[in-house]
Amino acid sequence: MPEQSIRYSFGGDEHLFAEVSESMSLPAFFRGLEMTNALKAMKLPGVLDVCLANASFQIRFNPDRISPQTLLHKVKSLENQRGTAHYLDTRIIEIPVYYNDPWTHETLMRFRDRHQSPEQTDLEYAASLNGYGNIEDFILAHSHSPWFVSMVGFVAGLPFMFQMVEQEQQIEVPKYLTPRTDTPKQTVGHGGCFGCIYSVKGAGGYQMFGTTPVPIYDPQQSMPHLKDSIVFFRAGDIVKFRPIDRTEYGQITQAVAAGEYVLHTRSFRFDLQEYLADPESYKARIMEALYVN
Repeated sequence: MPEQSIRYSFGGDEHLFAEVSESMSLPAFFRGLEMTNALKAMKLPGVLDVCLANASFQIRFNPDRISPQTLLHKVKSLENQRGTAHYLDTRIIEIPVYYNDPWTHETLMRFRDRHQSPEQTDLEYAASLNGYGNIEDFILAHSHSPWFVSMVGFVAGLPFMFQMVEQEQQIEVPKYLTPRTDTPKQTVGHGGCFGCIYSVKGAGGYQMFGTTPVPIYDPQQSMPHLKDSIVFFRAGDIVKFRPIDRTEYGQITQAVAAGEYVLHTRSFRFDLQEYLADPESYKARIMEALYVN
C-alpha cells in the first residue's frame, strides 16, 4: 500500500506544518519521527523548534535566516529517506489508576448539563457507547492493553495516547458538548479515540474515568521519576494502566508526599515491523518486559 503524500502548509511567517496522515497510526507516527529526527540532525540555521504530533509535525523558523521555500525544499527532501525509524528506544510505564474515584465523580456530576447523557456518569456513558454491559467490563478493556503516547502537549506534560488494539476494538467516546471549567489534576480522561492524563487542574472536555496518584508534571522535581525533567512523558512511551482501589491510592499518595514513590518503568526497544506483523504476540512481549525481572 503506497504511503500517503504529506501535505504542507505555512502558518503565518514563522511556521511550517506537515500533515503526514489524516488519521493516527503507528506508521504515520514513525514516519513523522524519522523526518523530524533527520531535520534536527541537519541543524539548519533559522530552525527554532520542531514539534512532533500524532500524525503531523510543525516547525517554527526565523524567516530572516532561512526562507520558507528553502525550508520546505529541505523538509521535502527527507520524505523518501529510510533509516532505522521502525526502531524506537523507549520506556514501558505502569500507571496506577483509581477508576470511578470520588473526586472526578464529584466533578463530573457538577457538569451534567454539559454532557451528552446527563443521566449517566462518564464511565457509564463510555461503557454503553462502546458495547460493554457494565463499567467493570469497560475498565477491564481500558486497562487490559498498553497505550502508545503519540504526543505531549495542550498543557505542560499532558500525554495524548491511543490504545494498541485493532481499530474495531478502539475505545471511542466524544468530548463533552461544552468543556468543563474544572478537571482534577491527574485525571485519566478520554476523547475521540485518544486517552490522556491531565497533568494540572483546569478546564477540559474529555470524559473522566478516574485518577492516578502519580504526578506527571512537577516544577519542583521532587519525585525520583521527575528528576531529569519537570515533564515526565515523552512521545513514544508505552503506558500500561493498572486498576487500584481506595486503599492503595492512599498508600501511593503517602509515598508521593514523602518523595519515596518509585514509578514502575522498564526500558524497551520497540520494533514497529515486528509489532505490525503480530500485534498480540508483541503486546505479550511488552507485558513480559514490564513485569518479568
